[in-house]
Amino acid sequence: MLVRLLYASRAIDTNPEAIESILQQSRSHNPSTGVTGVLCYGGGIFLQAIEGGRMAVSELYGHIQRDPRHKDVVLLHYEEISERRFSGWTMGEVNMTRINASILLKYAEKPELDPYSVSGLVSLALLEELMATASVIGRA
Repeated sequence: MLVRLLYASRAIDTNPEAIESILQQSRSHNPSTGVTGVLCYGGGIFLQAIEGGRMAVSELYGHIQRDPRHKDVVLLHYEEISERRFSGWTMGEVNMTRINASILLKYAEKPELDPYSVSGLVSLALLEELMATASVIGRA
C-alpha cells in the first residue's frame, strides 16, 4: 500500500551545510526503503512530501519527529495513493531562489513559504506546481 505524507518543520540549524546534510542523508537512505519525495526549504522552514510503503513512510516520519535538526514538526496531510507524484526523486529539492513570488502568492497571503498558515492540500498543490514549473532540482 502506497501512502503520501506531507509535513512542515522548522530548522534548528539554517546553515546551507546543515540543509545539504539532510538532503544527502535522505538521498542515501531512501532508495533502500523505497521512499521518494521532495523537500522545499525557505526562511528556516521545511515543507516535505514523502511517498512509499505505509510502514517505511511511518518509520521515516517518526524519525523526523525525533530528529534534533527539526522542531515544530506538524503533519499537514496524509493519504493512501494509487501512484506516486514524486517518483523521480529519492529526495528532490526546491530551489527557492528560482521561485517566482507570484507562485507563492497564488497559495498564501504573502510571497513566502509558510505551510503553517495554509491547509495541507494547499501546500501539496504548491509543491505540485513547483514541480510542474521545473523549480525542483537535485534529481537524485
